Amino acid sequence: MSRIRPYRPSDRAALYEVCTRTADAGADATGVLSDDSLWGDLFAVPYAERHPDLAWVVETDDERVIGYIVATDDTEAFATWFRDEWWPTRQERYPRAAEPKTSEERMIEHGYSQAPGRNPNAEEYPAHLHIDLLPETQGQGLGRALIETLFTELSRRGVRGLHLGMDPKNTGAAAFYERLGMTALPAEPGGQSYGVRFA
Repeated sequence: MSRIRPYRPSDRAALYEVCTRTADAGADATGVLSDDSLWGDLFAVPYAERHPDLAWVVETDDERVIGYIVATDDTEAFATWFRDEWWPTRQERYPRAAEPKTSEERMIEHGYSQAPGRNPNAEEYPAHLHIDLLPETQGQGLGRALIETLFTELSRRGVRGLHLGMDPKNTGAAAFYERLGMTALPAEPGGQSYGVRFA
């Protein structure tokens, strides 16, 4: 059996691992990039660093972390922090391409381009999340339980709504979000977004 518990700093390496092993539309992306850490440095670890109080992990009986949810309750404030405090600590590791051409260069550019005011859904749906679960967690209701844990806390804080972005090739995730009552939102070309209101 697996259980959900709050994130601890000692879980940091596991966030990198789970993020990489689910980054290819839910499948393992190990070795796809020249540096596997880029996945976690963009989409998982900064959230746990900024908001450890909005991060939970799925832990097995033998204390392996096999899934997580991380979030921010204020996308605009998070983007400012990411730009000013998080990404500068990563810039030496991920040099900026003058003209990003490869998918890896475009991901790195995503890190450099974070700033408030760029997300069209942030005003109406100020929170956003990232959730990743290894295949061994499937069918246990853990994804729903993680989402409900986060939604309860965001509602308690009076957050108006939440949005998320995803790879449209991950059709299983899209169906999951729709079952949770989330609705499609405007998205950038090649992307897919969902949102939910709490108030």
